[in-house]
Amino acid sequence: MADHKNPPVGIWQNVKPFINGGASGMLATCVIQPIDMIKVRIQLGQGSGIHVARSMLREEGLGAFYKGLSAGLLRQATYTTARLGSFKILTNKAIEANDGKPLPLYQKALCGLTAGAIGASVGSPADLALIRMQADYTLPQTQRRNYKNAFHALTRIVTDEGVLALWKGAGPTVVRAMALNMGMLASYDQSVELFRDTIGLSEASTVVGASAVSGFFAAACSLPFDYVKTQIQKMQPDAHGNYPYSGSLDCVVKTLKAGGPFKLYTGFPVYCIRIAPHVMMTWIFLNQIQKVQEKIGL
Repeated sequence: MADHKNPPVGIWQNVKPFINGGASGMLATCVIQPIDMIKVRIQLGQGSGIHVARSMLREEGLGAFYKGLSAGLLRQATYTTARLGSFKILTNKAIEANDGKPLPLYQKALCGLTAGAIGASVGSPADLALIRMQADYTLPQTQRRNYKNAFHALTRIVTDEGVLALWKGAGPTVVRAMALNMGMLASYDQSVELFRDTIGLSEASTVVGASAVSGFFAAACSLPFDYVKTQIQKMQPDAHGNYPYSGSLDCVVKTLKAGGPFKLYTGFPVYCIRIAPHVMMTWIFLNQIQKVQEKIGL
């Protein structure tokens, strides 16, 4: 009997990091979605966070804050499942190659970069649907796409623009994800070692403290890439069929000419408030999921 039970256990151990990562990301998104909506509209030039929130509530109602939630959940089910699962697998393999010793920071950063690229490649279609659904209300009535949900958005994109259009803006998406995950994943593991092993904090304090550090570095590393990604994904052709940017590099150059380097950090306070709590809650939810699994023998 033992021989028959070993293969499923091995499969579960390989699949578990991916399932846990996706579940924790989706739970965090349910809480963070309203702040994410405000962040996108600030980047689209609709004013300050308070002004955007008041306008959305007055003109569109409470439901506007959760517009695009289905795409957000789909993004987490693809992107976060792939990146957190990949990071766990990569770091475990690296630790084995390192004779069980803790990894140096640069190796954790490399694992984070790789995991971010994998996750972004898998999650780019859902990310495109999310950005378009969130930005739709800001467009003129005649240009709105009026997607009903994430799956409707993906179907329309394939029908109207072709399958490859699902990866429109994938270049800046992948680069942004690599920067974010290098900051998020490497700093979390490093902070856990510092808080738990060096300082001697409790498990709860270690998770919260490391999550906060992770959130800060994720936001600091990724905002310029997020700004460019958003601009590329939301752009519409003019009357002659020309797009405002030919690519991510062109977007960076034109943005720097128009507003200087700080233009790339448009919406930084709200972005930081959105990214850091999402990262923190993702880690906290992940920790709680793992504890429940340990209690029930998984």
